[in-house]
Amino acid sequence: MNITDKPNIKGESMLKEPHYPHSASAVQEGMLFGDWLVQEGCITDQQLAAALEDQKQNGGRLGQALTRLKYLENNQLLRHLAAYLNLDFITLTDPSIINKELARGLPENIAKRFCVLVLGADENHIIVAMADPLNVVAMDTVSVKLKKSIHVVLASESEILRAIEYVYHGTDVEEQQLRDLVELEVSSDEDGLMEEALAMEVSSAAACAEDAPVIRFVDLLLSQAIKSRASDIHIEPQDKTMSIRMRIDGLLTEMVPPPRKMQAGVIARIKILSEMDIAERRLPQDGRFKIKRGQGKEDIDVRVSSLPTIYGEKIVMRILDKGAVNHSLDNLGMEPDLLAKFKRTLQQPHGIIIVTGPTGSGKSTTLYSALNTLRDPHKNITTVEDPVEYRLGGVNQTQVKQGIGLSFASCLRTILRQDPDIILIGEIRDKETMEIAIKASLTGHLVLSTFHTNDAPSALSRLVYMGLEPYLLASSLNLILAQRLVRRICDKCREPQPLTDAQMKRLQLTPQQMAAASFFAGKGCSECGGSGYRGRLPIFEFLIMDSQIREALANGARETQIRAMVREKGYGNLLGSGVARVLDGRTTAEEILRVTYAENMES
Repeated sequence: MNITDKPNIKGESMLKEPHYPHSASAVQEGMLFGDWLVQEGCITDQQLAAALEDQKQNGGRLGQALTRLKYLENNQLLRHLAAYLNLDFITLTDPSIINKELARGLPENIAKRFCVLVLGADENHIIVAMADPLNVVAMDTVSVKLKKSIHVVLASESEILRAIEYVYHGTDVEEQQLRDLVELEVSSDEDGLMEEALAMEVSSAAACAEDAPVIRFVDLLLSQAIKSRASDIHIEPQDKTMSIRMRIDGLLTEMVPPPRKMQAGVIARIKILSEMDIAERRLPQDGRFKIKRGQGKEDIDVRVSSLPTIYGEKIVMRILDKGAVNHSLDNLGMEPDLLAKFKRTLQQPHGIIIVTGPTGSGKSTTLYSALNTLRDPHKNITTVEDPVEYRLGGVNQTQVKQGIGLSFASCLRTILRQDPDIILIGEIRDKETMEIAIKASLTGHLVLSTFHTNDAPSALSRLVYMGLEPYLLASSLNLILAQRLVRRICDKCREPQPLTDAQMKRLQLTPQQMAAASFFAGKGCSECGGSGYRGRLPIFEFLIMDSQIREALANGARETQIRAMVREKGYGNLLGSGVARVLDGRTTAEEILRVTYAENMES
């Protein structure tokens, strides 16, 4: 937060003496804003004349003309305007300065109509941020609505609108509505109803799924998860309760659970939305549905999976927000030299590229970004996935259906008769799938796939263990890419934090690195939900199959030998990639040590 004289919005007083537009000396003397800017040396006489001419032609206020002609930046203009009007200027980059409870006392339609936002209060005034402090109608409307005199501070229109969205539609709004709904339902609950809900029949569950409180609970649950940037929602029945958690930046966070009598209805509601069989509770099921957002925004796909447990069905909803994912190689976060090598490998006409890592490490995003780069109307690109996560135009995507015998292997056999140029295999799960992939690569096709191993060299050992001949792997593999996702430090609450001796030892930092770097961590704020992290970024490990590594693999080299060769060639490892992210201040040592391991380290 940056405010002239650094007033405390949430404290007792923002200013000792309130200032109003009419008290500004320049205004009192009748000096026009343009003349004042020239007097203060902010612009020249020639620039003022040009701006006035632009104002005549294009309309608007003088300030808009000055920014159109790029004589002043928008923030510069606002600071000068605040000084001219004798107002305080504030930036709303830190939402923690806003008293949300007080701000919501002003109806949202008025806040949006006049572009005003209540920030807080002192003993005598309500403090209001305005983009147009000369709008007397807006000032009077807000004052009448709040039944108190107001003190105006100046802020940019874009920041006020963004803060309005945060205040009136932030995740805490949905959370509070969920809590209110649960409390309301619990207060009307009776023991008989609670026991009856646990033994609810199919018809009763279907009826309960259409109850208004159940529908509202599920809607609020999804809304809160989307605004919190959650990737998954876990609904887990317990002995006498239900646990609901959402995965934000890779870690699970508790959400408000439904009251006991609504639990069966919530499960039934989600199964109905996903077009699952609500009568089938003994077998796992899969489904999906869309959340329509309107206003030109892309719909959000929700992939749903049910699993029978001893206390009932567990539901996991994977939220696939296409608008939040940019399938571009340039935006993946690779170092420039590794990105160049990856792009060169993708241009090879045949061979296999494998992306390896645990579930939720960003493998699919990397592969889809690669396909986006490879898309060409002159090429036939076909995928076989389980499930299809994102739809790509110009790509033939096939969904595996094990229940009817449509497996990876059977799909691949058919795809090879479909004249493909590039094939994407969602996951290599068995020897048969890998053998067909090798056959495809040796017959002139480029094959992309994912695998589950700890790092790139261990993928070779796993493939050999599956029964594949080392010489076939050596001749067909082009690249193995291992990756992880680590949480990014929140920009709003980022602050310096030294490393401990144990962390320095485990990260294998040199004295030169320690001397040249500054280390940071997030202290926690409302923007990041108190975690100190907001968003994630990837770390990578490359194993490029050059002639030396191919020869070593064909001759039966062990994993440790190949790993040593990779390190000698300077491709690095996951820990080294993570250390680079720590040294440039984007993540913390704790995050890197959480998702990677150090080789040859004593415990």
